[in-house]
Amino acid sequence: MISIKLTINLETSVRFPFKPRIQARKILEAALLHLNMPYEAQIEVYIADEDFVADLNKRFRNIDSTTDCLSFPMVDYDEPLNFSYVERDPGAYLDPETGAIMLGDIIICAQRVFSQAEEYGHGPLREFDFLIVHSLLHLLGYDHIEEEDRAVMEKIQKEILESAGIFR
Repeated sequence: MISIKLTINLETSVRFPFKPRIQARKILEAALLHLNMPYEAQIEVYIADEDFVADLNKRFRNIDSTTDCLSFPMVDYDEPLNFSYVERDPGAYLDPETGAIMLGDIIICAQRVFSQAEEYGHGPLREFDFLIVHSLLHLLGYDHIEEEDRAVMEKIQKEILESAGIFR
């Protein structure tokens, strides 16, 4: 079992048909285990309303609309899952109290969990897990700007979700 220091903030009144705090921990642990994470991880997750997400999107990405998820990594990676930067300067990336690597923040839009689940023909649990995994991969240096990178990220997302028993 992988160890994770996780803070989950519910900034929404939206009700889920599952316990989002428990589910976020479960899918993050499964993802980090699947990725063979070499460090204990520290992540902060916000499950928020559209206005909260839209505000962050405007302030940090200069996009004046909401989105399904945002990721704020603590590091710019040379390549995904390359933790050599930690060895060069552990004091900058490891929490001095816990020794966990500070990966960053994940923000999930509660309303988008439901609208996209309906749009894509699956349930809110699958959409929630997908958005958490997608955001985690961004925290670990993956992106989907280039087609080749998108294909890699989609493959890993699918593997993680299926290994956790989450299917379309």
